[in-house]
Amino acid sequence: MTASPSSCSSSSCSSYSTFRPPLLPQLSNDSQRSIVHCSRLPFEAFATTSSKRLLGKHSLPLRAALVTSNPSNISSSSVISDAISSASVITDDAKIGVLLLNLGGPETLDDVQPFLFNLFADPDIIRLPPLFQFLQKPLAQFISVARAPKSKEGYASIGGGSPLRHITDAQAEELRKSLWEKNVPARVYVGMRYWHPFTEEAIEQIKRDGITKLVVLPLYPQFSISTSGSSLRLLERIFREDEYLVNMQHTVIPSWYQREGYIKAMANLIQSELGKFGSPSQVVIFFSAHGVPLAYVEEAGDPYKAEMEECVDLIMEELDKRKITNAYTLAYQSRVGPVEWLKPYTEEAITELGKKGVENLLAVPISFVSEHIETLEEIDVEYKELALKSGIKNWGRVPALGTEPMFISDLADAVVESLPYVGAMAVSNLEARQSLVPLGSVEELLATYDSQRRELPAPVTMWEWGWTKSAETWNGRAAMLAVLALLVLEVTTGKGFLHQWGILPSL
Repeated sequence: MTASPSSCSSSSCSSYSTFRPPLLPQLSNDSQRSIVHCSRLPFEAFATTSSKRLLGKHSLPLRAALVTSNPSNISSSSVISDAISSASVITDDAKIGVLLLNLGGPETLDDVQPFLFNLFADPDIIRLPPLFQFLQKPLAQFISVARAPKSKEGYASIGGGSPLRHITDAQAEELRKSLWEKNVPARVYVGMRYWHPFTEEAIEQIKRDGITKLVVLPLYPQFSISTSGSSLRLLERIFREDEYLVNMQHTVIPSWYQREGYIKAMANLIQSELGKFGSPSQVVIFFSAHGVPLAYVEEAGDPYKAEMEECVDLIMEELDKRKITNAYTLAYQSRVGPVEWLKPYTEEAITELGKKGVENLLAVPISFVSEHIETLEEIDVEYKELALKSGIKNWGRVPALGTEPMFISDLADAVVESLPYVGAMAVSNLEARQSLVPLGSVEELLATYDSQRRELPAPVTMWEWGWTKSAETWNGRAAMLAVLALLVLEVTTGKGFLHQWGILPSL
């Protein structure tokens, strides 16, 4: 993820999370009952207010110009039937493909450093000012080499590599089977952003197979600039440079967190894990999502935060229907660098819960559908250890969805429902026939996002001395300028300590 500059405004920081207060043991039955019916409270207002905050009412820049989903009217049998009927017409004279997009991960310890280089070389991950964009790759090389030793330790602790490719391949195969069962004989491909099989490799196979209609399905439930957006940006470049792809009709499913099958599958996993605790009703459900820099949301128009909050709200509503009214909260993990990221941070939220007397915690990796380093090591090891040190006695974790049948079947339904609109985006038809999948072509989606895109502001507007955020920011700026100056010197002269250490190749 990136380290773009930003500062936290008072308005955003006061409403960054939602929380239903847990049932604390010292409360009376009447007090407990009144707290249970309070929901969606700001985290810092823990157990102090009873006003209900409604989610899902945000203006989402990406989805605003598209057809959005209506969570209260999800998945009717008539819609599925009509979509399958239309899809069967398409398959008579078309070869249908589904491209699954994902992050990718190093499969061996030797893969870690080049994987990190690919990650940090992405301008949607680390944003440099236009004047310094020529330093993107040297800076990525520097960061990847510096971070590789610690990252290797993490991957070594989970078996020596990421299981992401294996799991994604299994998801692709199960999706293919589900589509065939729904009379859609599609081929399913996997394209990773930063490691094998790269998106470019998947596209070459799609061309060899003669695919004429393609559904692009990022395996990120919620849209973000740094995940789905980066993958779509790459696809846009590939499509523009290839005559075959220019003529191949396609559509994109940019986010699908609001779908009934996904919501119910998540609720099923949570309900199952709650049953493993001695007192299920006393467990706080802790949603932990991958974070993004605050500036992406506030200044660049990223809909990620709004979609994540709405997703959590929908899952809790589904649990409410099952008479599960546990306390819950949402926090963000995996922040990098000194800038402000979405809050609350997972580690700080866990510590705070321990101070509040919470003893039972169930972690839910809400933005991940596959196990990888951030679930197996960051959540299962680091956050669990922190929770136990903070006074939490009983820890549990909901597994990632993987190839859970309801989840896979719902993804297949999403593909089927999108097929009638491959290469023929008729908004009126979309609104009339289905409200399940917000659709768009790669170009349309990125144009919609880019129309909202603005330059990121400086994190502070004035110099402050002392141990303040402003001072730390300026120190960071000075350090970055020094690093950039050294890199410029190294790149232009071919001499210096980076070349001597073998970090940069000799000229």
